[in-house]
Amino acid sequence: MKAMRIHETGGPEVLRLDELDTPVPGPGQLLVRVGAAGVNFSDVMARQGVYLNQDTAPGLPVTLGTEVAGVVAAAGPGVDGQIVGRRVIAFVQGGYAEYAVTTPDLAAELPVGVDLAEATAYLVQGVTAWQLLRDCARIEPGQSVLVHSAAGGVGTLALQLARVFGASTVIATAGSADKRKLALELGADSAVDYTTPEWTEEALAVTGGRGVDIVLDAVGGTTGEQSLDCLAPFGRLVVYGVSSSRLASFAGAQLIRKNQSVIGYWLAGRIPRGGATGSPTAHIVPELLRFAEYGRLRAVVRHAFALSEAAEAHRAVGARHTMGKVVLAV
Repeated sequence: MKAMRIHETGGPEVLRLDELDTPVPGPGQLLVRVGAAGVNFSDVMARQGVYLNQDTAPGLPVTLGTEVAGVVAAAGPGVDGQIVGRRVIAFVQGGYAEYAVTTPDLAAELPVGVDLAEATAYLVQGVTAWQLLRDCARIEPGQSVLVHSAAGGVGTLALQLARVFGASTVIATAGSADKRKLALELGADSAVDYTTPEWTEEALAVTGGRGVDIVLDAVGGTTGEQSLDCLAPFGRLVVYGVSSSRLASFAGAQLIRKNQSVIGYWLAGRIPRGGATGSPTAHIVPELLRFAEYGRLRAVVRHAFALSEAAEAHRAVGARHTMGKVVLAV
C-alpha cells in the first residue's frame, strides 16, 4: 500500500510517499480501506517535531494522521466479521495511507447519506468541539459563546453545536472577510475581526456590555489574553490550541475579581486505549453523526488533496489559508 510518511521532522517537504506492506489486523482489530484521511494542525506540529507530551512521540519513520473514513476491509480474531464491508470513521495511528488499523471501540459506523470526506470532521474536530462546550465549559441553555478561529475545522462545528446546545448568542472571530462570512452563514449572530485593536469592544457590544459566558480559544498569545476583557463574571475561557505560537499568560488577580476560570483541553489525553469505556466513539461521535444525518450539523469541506499532495495540504493548514475541514482523498 501507499503511505505518506516522515523520516525526519521539518518542513512540508519531509513528507514522503512510501510503498509499505498492507497491515494485517490482529486480535481485536479492524483493517480499514481508507477513502479520506483528515488533516489537522496537530499533524503539522507532529511533522515539525512538536508534541505536547514528548513521552508519546512516535519513533521515525512514521505515518502521520489520526482519523480516517472508509470501508472495513477485514476483521481480526475476536471481532464480529459482519462489520466487514461497512462504512466507518475511526481514530487511528497512521491515517495518511491506503489502509489503516483501528479497534471497534475507536470506530463508528456511518449513516447512509453522510459523505466520507465530511465524516472525517466528526472525529478529532467534532469531538473536540463537543468536549470544549460540554465537558470543559459546561454550557447551559441561554448562555453566550465566543468562538475564535470560527472558520476552522473545530470552529465551524463549535459555533453550530453551541446553537444545538441552546446558546442564546454566538459570536465568531476570524481574520478575513470570507471567513467571517462563512461563520455568519453557519449561524453566528456576529462575526468580529480579531486582528483589529477594538475587537473586544465589538464583542462586548453584542452582549450589551456584559461579556460572554464562554470563550473557546485556539489562538493564544495576545488574542487569548485579550479574551478576558470580553468574558462575563463567572465566565469560562477554554484554551485548546496555540496557533499564534505563544501561550497566553494569565494572572490569578485577573480571574479572582470576576470569579472567572481558564481551562485547558487536549484531546489526546482524553481518548482511552485498549477499552471502550469513555471512548468518544461510544457516545459523542454517534451523536454528532445523528445531528449530521438530520441536518442540525454541517461539516464544511472546501479543501481536498490527493494523498500524494499531503505536503501541499500541510502548507495550506500551516499558513491558515483553509476553511473548515481539510482532507486527503485516498
